[in-house]
Formats: sequence, structure tokens, C-alpha cells
Amino acid sequence: MTGWTHHLIVAPILVPLATAALLLLLDERQRVAKALISVGACIVLAAVVTTLFRAASTAAVPDVYLLGNWPAPFGIVLVLDRLSALMLALTALLAIPSLVFSLARWHAAGSHFHTMFQLLLMGLNGSFLTGDLFNLFVFFEVMLAASYGLLLHGSGQQRVKVGMHYIALNLVAALLFLIGVSLVYGSAGTLNMADLAVRIGEIEGDRRALLEAGAGILGVVFLIKAGMWPLNFWLPNAYSAAAAPVAGILAIASKVGIYVILRLSLLVFGEGPQDGFGLSVLLYGGMATIAFGAIGVLASQALGRLAGFSVLVSSGTLLTVLGTGDGEVAAGALLYLVSSTVTLGAFFMLIELVERGQDAGAAVLAVTMEAYGEGDEGEEVEIGVTMPGTMAVLGLCFAACGILLSGLPPLSGFIAKFAILTGMVGAGAGTIAPSTWFVVALIVLSGLAALISLTRAGIRTFWASMEGTVPRVFVIEIAPVMLLLLVTVFLTAQAGTAMRFMTDTVAGLKAPQQYIEAVRGAHRAGRPVPDGGQVEASD
Repeated sequence: MTGWTHHLIVAPILVPLATAALLLLLDERQRVAKALISVGACIVLAAVVTTLFRAASTAAVPDVYLLGNWPAPFGIVLVLDRLSALMLALTALLAIPSLVFSLARWHAAGSHFHTMFQLLLMGLNGSFLTGDLFNLFVFFEVMLAASYGLLLHGSGQQRVKVGMHYIALNLVAALLFLIGVSLVYGSAGTLNMADLAVRIGEIEGDRRALLEAGAGILGVVFLIKAGMWPLNFWLPNAYSAAAAPVAGILAIASKVGIYVILRLSLLVFGEGPQDGFGLSVLLYGGMATIAFGAIGVLASQALGRLAGFSVLVSSGTLLTVLGTGDGEVAAGALLYLVSSTVTLGAFFMLIELVERGQDAGAAVLAVTMEAYGEGDEGEEVEIGVTMPGTMAVLGLCFAACGILLSGLPPLSGFIAKFAILTGMVGAGAGTIAPSTWFVVALIVLSGLAALISLTRAGIRTFWASMEGTVPRVFVIEIAPVMLLLLVTVFLTAQAGTAMRFMTDTVAGLKAPQQYIEAVRGAHRAGRPVPDGGQVEASD
């Protein structure tokens, strides 16, 4: 991009930052004004991200923005390529429905909800755009600080208890992050990702050991955020206790660790003697995460915990695919990342609407009677009773979420999993490794576990003989859920186009030289370029 459009790269960070600062100036009683400003900022952000996504889709090389007009590796750089544009678009896609959903009641359940929401968006967008590890740490901390307040939003004993555990764990992760960054800088002398990719092959001896120790510590931090077993025991409790719109937007926060691992594994550790660094950890840790998540899904009676363990299955699938190191499979994994994240965001919000009409005591009794096979005697059968319209809509949305999370045809969850399995098995030449068959079995069985658990929950919720009240659902609550589910329908209809984009994205990641040259060769504004002209911004 050239001209004024080039400066849009920094807008996904500046827009939520400026909005958060403006919202702090308004009194907390001005909730309507705050809501309008926050929603308006998200709409502007979505328009900016759409422009950036289109530009990245057609650009031959990544676009680099020099903050402060200092060249890399000395200055701060923002880099826009297909992967970062995809993550920005996914963040904006979840942000608007989650924020609109909160306007029904949750934004008024505590102080500074909109400010923290905007700061969370700033941290997410900055993490996806930054080109160096130190500023990744900065944006990571902004994201975490905002998530602390959002997770505690609405108060309540369970939410505060889980929130304290979440804060303590992430503070430890932040300390490890800082230690890992310090070790990398001390051994390589740089934190710019492109510059690090060039220097890493030249580092030997004790410095090499120090660098790998730092990279290992950073890997632990990102795997905590991604939820890899055994570092994931915090995630189901935290996500199930969070307010529905908070859990909806946090569905993308768990993918930050996946994004950074994918970025660094292919850019920094993708070539030379360090090729394959940590892949076995990702492969076997990802498989353990799938198994742990699938067992949790089967064991969960509460819908919130079921959704939390579904996040682990999603993360485990992505980590396992990254551990294979297969680019053909990675393209399907990116489609799965988009589909599963959008589905989980919709599911977390849908759960609140579904559970709103349930009696807690009746739900416990229903589970007990199901376990002991009682409760069928003496029941009066009602014939010709029509399901209320609200329950019909909620039931259809619940069924769509079940199909998507289980990976059943015809929606995008099936297409993504089919692309992954085809890449693992269909593209194999000669004998297929036993570990590949084990991964295939885990992915299929995890889908079966989700199908069994969601079917059981759906029957108990919508078909149980015990009567519950029909929940009162506002349009601004069900509309965001339906919008996200329609996105998965769009992904299904445009699966060919989506897969081509994902394939091009993976191809760009597996050719890191373009990224490296774009960052190291970015020109300062107003400085002469080789042809003797002047530039207004780096190309």
C-alpha cells in the first residue's frame, strides 16, 4: 500500500486506544453515550480491517510500517501480511457481535466495561501486527490486563474465585515472557523477528544454548495461553465463569498463542539447523490436549464447561497440526481456526440465552434421573403442544453449533476437518506413519465426543419433560449469535475461495525470505530510495 492507505496499518491499534481514552472521560452513568461510542469505534475498526484485509490479499509482499520512522531492527515495526490480516479480521468479526450482545445487560453490570473491551482489542490487534518480541510482550500485557477486568466483570463469588486464579497464572506467564525475551536478546542481540531469523543461524556454542532456553521459556508462555495440556487447567473454569460476551471475545484471545507459535516456528525456526525446533512438543502435547478436551466434553454436564473444553479441543487440533510441520495440512488448520473460533464465540453467547429459561434444581434432578434411569413412570403426555418461537430459534442455533463443533457436514467445521484429514492421509506418499493414524483417530473421536455431549445436552434442554420458563430474549442478544452462525454458512458456501486464501497464506509463511526482506528493506519516509526519488511512506 502507498499514500494515506499505508498509514491504516496503525489504525487497528490507535482506534481502540483513542476510544478507550475518550470513554474514561465520560461519567459511568452515561451508559448510552459510552455504548454508542464503543459500537461506533468497532464499526470503524471493522471498516479499516476490511480495507487492510483486501490489500493484504492482493499484495505480493508484506507491508511494513515504521513507527517513529526508524528503520528495522532499531525501530518499532508493524507488519501486515495475510496471516496478520486474517487474525485482525477474525478479531473484528467477533468484537461487534460480542459488544452488541453486552448492550442488553452486561455492559451495565460493572464499571468501565467498554474501556476494557477497547483495550482488549488494542492488545489483540497489536499482538497480530507487531514485528518484534518486545512489543509483542507490551501488547500481550495490555491484552491480559484488560482481560483481568473483563473476566471479573459482573462480580459473583465463582467469577471472582476463578478470576483470581486466572490473574495469578497469567502474572507468572508474564514474568516468564520477560525472562524469555531477555535471554533471546542477550544471546542474539536483537528482538526484531526478521532480524532474529537472519542471525539465528550464526549463533553457536553457549549463546546457542541460551537462545534455545529463551525460546523454550517463550514457548511455555504461548502454550499456556493456547491451553496445551498440562498447562490448560485454568481455561475451562475461566471461560465458563466469564460473562457471555466476555467469553465470546476471549475465544480469539486463546488463539494469540497459536498465532505466535505459527509465526515464530516458520519465520525464525523454519530453516537451517534449527528447523523443527519444538515440533515434537507441539505434536504430542497437541494430541494430549485433544484427548483431555474430548474427555472433558464428555464429562461436562454444564454447557459452560462443555464450551470451555471445546476450546481445548480446538487448540489441541491446531497445535497438533503445527507439530506435523506439513504445509498442506496447515491450510486446512487455518480454516478450522476461523470456523471453530467463530462457532465458539456464538456458542458462549447462546449458552446464556438457553440457560436463562432453565431451573437449576430441575437441571440437576434431570441429570440424576438420567443417570439412574428413573422418572418415566406416571408422566402425563401432552399432545399437540407447540414449541414457543423463542425456543425454536434457540434450538436451531444450538443444533448449528453442535454440527459445527462436531465437524458434521455440511457446514464449515466439516470442510475444515476434512481438509486437515485429507492433507494428513490423502497426500501421504507410500506408508503413512502410525502417529498420523493416531492423530486422525483423535480428531474423529473428539468430534464424536462433542456430538454425544451436545446431543445429550440438547435433548435435556429442549426435549426434557420437566417444564421450564421460556427465556426472554432480546433481538440484540440473538442477532449476534445468528450473525456469527451465518458467517460459518458463508465460509461453507465460499469454501473454495477460503481454502485458496489459506493456501496462499501458508505458502507465504513457508517462504520467510519475503517477510525478512520487506522488514529489513523498508524505507524511511522522506528518505531517498535507490532510484533517486523521495517516498512518503515505506512501500
